[in-house]
Amino acid sequence: MSKSEVDAGDSVHPGKPVIVDRYTVAARINHWITAVSLVLLALSGLALFTPALYFLTGLFGGGQLTRIIHPWIGVVLFLSFMGLFFRFFRLNLWERTDSVWMSRMRDVLANEENKLPEVGKYNAGQKMVFWSMSLFILVLITSGVVIWDQYFGNYFTIEQKRIAVLIHSATAIVAICVWIVHVYAAIWVRGTIGAMTRGKVTGGWAWRHHRRWLKDLVTGKN
Repeated sequence: MSKSEVDAGDSVHPGKPVIVDRYTVAARINHWITAVSLVLLALSGLALFTPALYFLTGLFGGGQLTRIIHPWIGVVLFLSFMGLFFRFFRLNLWERTDSVWMSRMRDVLANEENKLPEVGKYNAGQKMVFWSMSLFILVLITSGVVIWDQYFGNYFTIEQKRIAVLIHSATAIVAICVWIVHVYAAIWVRGTIGAMTRGKVTGGWAWRHHRRWLKDLVTGKN
């Protein structure tokens, strides 16, 4: 028996069209703080990563300020993402139907959703982004602390800092790539960005993309 896909604040409003509440105001604010923090971290981190992108430090008031601000933005990202994690991790637990969904990627890319298992609030691709970003952000904050010399420089050796820089940089690059895929998918599936700005979707959108979630809402399953 599948678990409920209903989250606090999810509800259906009859009408023409039917409107479905997908995200609360608090969830949306939390999401956008995380998103903005991630973008600022990517820009400042790339500026520090290579001289070719040093010009990006101009966005933060110069190289010295960029170096000071970057780790603090990382702290904001970590705390903000923890809010998202504890809010949504239950709905992102992997299920057997998610493996079936992933095995039919050709149908996913062809928008043949009628050939796919019914999806709850999040599909397998969204769940993979959620769990991969959970891991990446944990690695980034941990390795970031090791190389944050202003406060933790005396606690780690030079060798440990060198390893941490390598891990931090490699993880950041992969995380940026995952973020790009996430943004592309949000643009590709029309209505997704609107859900994260207005918090609402139409019943038709929910039926097409997240049918099991909508059924749970209508039947009152929780």
